[in-house]
Amino acid sequence: MTCPSPAVLQEVHLAPLAARGLRLAVLRLDQRPAGQNGNKGYKLRPWRECLARGEGRGLISLGGAHSNHLHALAAAGREEGFVTVGLLRGEACLTPTVQDLQDSGMTLHWLGYGGYRRRHDADFWQPWQVRYPHLLPIPEGGCDERAAQACAGIVADVRRGLAVLGWPDCQQLWLAAGTGTTLAGVIRAAAAGWRVVGGLAVPPGHGVEGTLDTLLAGQAASNWRLVDASRGGFGRIDAELARAMAAFEDQTGIPLDPLYTGKLWLALWQEIERGAVAAGSRLVLIHSGGLQGRRALEAQLARLAAD
Repeated sequence: MTCPSPAVLQEVHLAPLAARGLRLAVLRLDQRPAGQNGNKGYKLRPWRECLARGEGRGLISLGGAHSNHLHALAAAGREEGFVTVGLLRGEACLTPTVQDLQDSGMTLHWLGYGGYRRRHDADFWQPWQVRYPHLLPIPEGGCDERAAQACAGIVADVRRGLAVLGWPDCQQLWLAAGTGTTLAGVIRAAAAGWRVVGGLAVPPGHGVEGTLDTLLAGQAASNWRLVDASRGGFGRIDAELARAMAAFEDQTGIPLDPLYTGKLWLALWQEIERGAVAAGSRLVLIHSGGLQGRRALEAQLARLAAD
C-alpha cells in the first residue's frame, strides 16, 4: 500500500484579507494523485490496510455519477491492483467521472433511485456480499469510525505545514462537510486553541449533525461549530458562488470545486466581510479535492460567472 507525501500548506495573499490583518493558508490535498486525492485518501486508508493484511481481494462501495469517493476508490484499485465495484445512484449515464471509473476497471451496477434509497436498510449488503464474497463493503462516502480515525492525519499535515510556514498556530481551521466523517476526525485531533469550522455542503438536518453525534460521542471537544455553506442544496450552484470561485482562482492560482471547497471559501469570505473574524487571525482552509467532479459543471460555472 502506497502512502502519500505530506500535503503542502500554501499561504495565499489576498489584498482584502491583508487589509483586515488576516492571513490564510490552504492545505493542498487536491494536489495528491487520484487514488489519494483530497480527504478520500485518508478515508479509504483503513480498508486499504485490510487488503494489505490479506483480509479481502477488493472493495465495493456506493456513490453517484460524479462521486469523488468512487473516483478515488477506482483509482486506488487501479494503482494498487485490487478489484473495485461501484453501486451507483440513478440510471446508467456517462459523465467524466463514470468514464474514469470504467477506465480504471471498476465494475459498475446502476441501482436506480429507489434501489439506492435502500442503502441504509439492514439487509442491503446481503445480496452483494453473496455476489462478491471476497470484497469488503465500504459505506457511502466512507462514513465510518475507522475512517474518522484516519482523518486525524489531516491535522498532522496541518501541523507540519504550520511549522514550514513559521506560523506558531492558527485560530480557525475551515473544512467542508458532506457526511461529517472527515470533520469528526479533524475535531478530535485539533489543538485545543484551534476553532474548527465545518462548512455544511448539504443543508442543515441532512445527516452531518447525526454523524457528528455518533462519531464524537463521549468527546468533550467544544472547539468546533457548523455553518451552512450549502446555498440551499448539495448540488445547487449560483452566480455569486461561480464569481467567488473564479476570483479566488485568479488571485491565488488555486482552483476550487463548486460543491465543497468553493462553497466553503464563500462562507468564510462572507464571515470575513461581516467582521466576524478577529483581526490578526491566522486561518487554514482544507482543500479536500473534488476537482474531478467539477469537469461536468465547467460550462455552467463559466456562464454563471459571466452573469
